[in-house]
Amino acid sequence: MMELSPEDNLRLNVLLAQQLQAVRIDESSMTLYGLAETGEAKVKLNPNCRDELYVRRVRELLSGQVLGSPEGYPVFLRRWTRMGQISGVRLEDMLKLGEPEAVVAVACSPNLSDELARRVWWAYPDAEVARRMLACPAVAAGSMGPELAGYLVEFLPFEEDPALVMESVRLVLQPGLINDAQVELLWSRGKRKNAYLVGFLATTPDNLPEAAAPREPGEAGAALESLAEAGNPYAAALQRVFSGPGQAFLDTAETVIRKPPNQEVVLGLFEAIAGYFESIAPARPVGGDMDALAQTAAALAGGRADPGQEGWPEGLAAFRAALPGLEAELEALLVLARLGEPVLRSIFAGTDAIGSLMRRKLEPVTGPVLEHLRVLRGRAQAPVGLERS
Repeated sequence: MMELSPEDNLRLNVLLAQQLQAVRIDESSMTLYGLAETGEAKVKLNPNCRDELYVRRVRELLSGQVLGSPEGYPVFLRRWTRMGQISGVRLEDMLKLGEPEAVVAVACSPNLSDELARRVWWAYPDAEVARRMLACPAVAAGSMGPELAGYLVEFLPFEEDPALVMESVRLVLQPGLINDAQVELLWSRGKRKNAYLVGFLATTPDNLPEAAAPREPGEAGAALESLAEAGNPYAAALQRVFSGPGQAFLDTAETVIRKPPNQEVVLGLFEAIAGYFESIAPARPVGGDMDALAQTAAALAGGRADPGQEGWPEGLAAFRAALPGLEAELEALLVLARLGEPVLRSIFAGTDAIGSLMRRKLEPVTGPVLEHLRVLRGRAQAPVGLERS
């Protein structure tokens, strides 16, 4: 096999003799960079064959020195390594191979530290890598967290995939990562692209930038407060919804459900709503279509079904007895607490439509959800439908 050019072989071996922390290769300029405690080193490569083949030989040299094997990182394991399933190789060593996929594998590791994140970011500053690392609590709480979040905020206008927009917003809204001005910027972008709003609903449901007036419970106020203070989860959930932040949550959810761009945003919204009502969700998994879910909720709210059979939290009967005038609100709580992918499955299984066509096909599900949101806002009326344009 043809060797590296003599000058590259010498300079790379000298570089590898240092205490390297990471290596990256810029194939466009055929330059290798090394990160050490003393700073950054650079080696301009001098290929003696095709660039692609030469870079592969450079990586073989790196792997032979670092791992003791010239075979390098098995990039075909992409699926597993991006799920954090790597073993047998030190994470620090994987950053010295000059292989982007190995860097991504480190970014996905559950054992990632703030210091390793710094090295990963030097080796491969990429939006996907930033998202992967911000999903790690040690990184989000460390010195790299704000830097990664700031990058994603700047990159978001160029992100075209709504699912990645939702994920990026959800991650950067973790406590302490971005400032108030950046939060307001993201919220303003949500006026034009509602995938941003789903990220807010998932991460900061009780602290949205836009305020709303609380809903007054009227004559039921004293009984609702007493029941909530006694630890009734349904009363506590309804009291939360009636608050100003709760009404802002419902208003934002209604904004998104009226004109979601694709299936990922619908699913993200349903999961955010279900997460909001997690305290009253049944222990058993969600199942059934919207009609079955609505019938079950109506029977439970009306006292015609046993909540214990489906694993609902205790307190439902006490809520009905103390607050008989809020049966519609209780029914809405029970439906919204069980939203999720199973409710959408039958529709999504038969279409990959987006935009107005998707919204039309989803109306048997989104129409009732919209009406339940309006019930909790005290604005119940005949369903008004979704925007299709």
